[in-house]
Amino acid sequence: MPSLSQLTHQNRFARLPESFFAWQAPDPLPAPWLVSANLAAARLLGLDEATFIGPELLNLASGNQLPDWCQPLASAYAGHQFGVFVPQLGDGRALLLGEVLGPEGQWEVQLKGAGMTPFSRHADGRAVLRSSIREYLCSEAMHGLGIPTTRALALVGSDLPVYRERAEPAAVVVRLAPSFVRFGHFEWYYARQQHDLLRQLADYVIDHDWPDLRDTPTPYLALLQRVIQRTAELMAAWQSVGFCHGVMNSDNMSILGLTLDYGPFGFLDRYDAGHICNHSDHGGRYAFDQQPGVALWNLQILASVMLPLLDRDAAIAALEDYAPQFEAAWLQRMQAKLGLAGSQPVEQDAPLIEATLQLLQQQQVDYTRFWRQLSHVGRQAGTADLNLRALFQDPAACDAWLHGYRQRLALVSGLDSERQAAMCAVNPKYILRNHLAEQAIRRAEDDRDFSEVNRLLGLLAKPFEEQPELAHYAEAPPDWAAQICVSCSS
Repeated sequence: MPSLSQLTHQNRFARLPESFFAWQAPDPLPAPWLVSANLAAARLLGLDEATFIGPELLNLASGNQLPDWCQPLASAYAGHQFGVFVPQLGDGRALLLGEVLGPEGQWEVQLKGAGMTPFSRHADGRAVLRSSIREYLCSEAMHGLGIPTTRALALVGSDLPVYRERAEPAAVVVRLAPSFVRFGHFEWYYARQQHDLLRQLADYVIDHDWPDLRDTPTPYLALLQRVIQRTAELMAAWQSVGFCHGVMNSDNMSILGLTLDYGPFGFLDRYDAGHICNHSDHGGRYAFDQQPGVALWNLQILASVMLPLLDRDAAIAALEDYAPQFEAAWLQRMQAKLGLAGSQPVEQDAPLIEATLQLLQQQQVDYTRFWRQLSHVGRQAGTADLNLRALFQDPAACDAWLHGYRQRLALVSGLDSERQAAMCAVNPKYILRNHLAEQAIRRAEDDRDFSEVNRLLGLLAKPFEEQPELAHYAEAPPDWAAQICVSCSS
């Protein structure tokens, strides 16, 4: 097995014209300490535990001593933040170290929180331990749920004070992705009317990530169509598990359809379609039920800045495909959550799905626990009904819903046990609730005890498994969890 310093690399982004980025070395992190190392992500690079965890990892993650294959740079991009165009954003606290060829593909390696860059806009370029723990855990939780996401390789901290609402320990997350290109990268060149470089960026994405598009009659249109499809599928995945991103600015949208930039995120506890997880989002622009529409808005921005490469009518037609693609993907996921997959066309179950969500809203039912408990319900009433009824303010409302659900269930062939197993495979028992992350953060900050971070990392890698010894992590959140506040500084 290679060591971190011996990884095979190619660093294709660094071979683009220098207008795409600025060379920037990381600011060393004084006296760093390892919070967590993620062996599952390390295997993507071809590393095993013996070659991964050690002084080389701490040196790389802290930016104190980089392997020879690293060519650190900060990329340039623009973006729409809360609907307002900002012509210069860029990697203000992230550095792309290079691109590693793993056993099954390429992975860009990035440090988040490694200090100031030319795009920091008077900020310090640092990340704090609190927000870094949240990103580290959630990116791996989303992977465990089967949702496209950036990955987290490692997390290190330091006693270096970083000032947000208070002084907090500094931290760096080592992130992995096949590509970190965002919608905002395209906005950068369109705003500058540098259409040749806009074309070069599109060519880079096609050649780097989707070479199959090169042989299509209109590769740039095919690129837009692929991004629309991936984004529609991502939104369907988010909505099905109750994930709230919190800050869906166009510069936080991945061109590959990955979940990118975990800031003020949250998973729904009690179902509330209009839930706002970001306390900085005073108008509710990025509320839970707005996410699919915001994604379309961002795709419209992307299509508009790609127009120098596209036929306008063809771009409009591609955007019109988003809504039916999202609807189909979402209905399919929700039909599977109900245990009805493949038993009839998904469109016929749309009224049942909508009625179920309305009931959850009215009864303030815990979203994740409802679906998991439902996964154990049989065609006939049994003890599983009692656990489901206990989630409702009015158990009679649950009984009425179950009656209608069982009528629909009668049309599903196969054994109850087979259906229940299939439902448990799509309805997670464990999610990264805010109070779980908060408990891990408090231990890390107060006692430099990282055991809870690593326990959650292992738990969330297998969210659909029972894990009886950790079953208490699936319990309803405590009352104090409602007071947790996450904002754009989180």
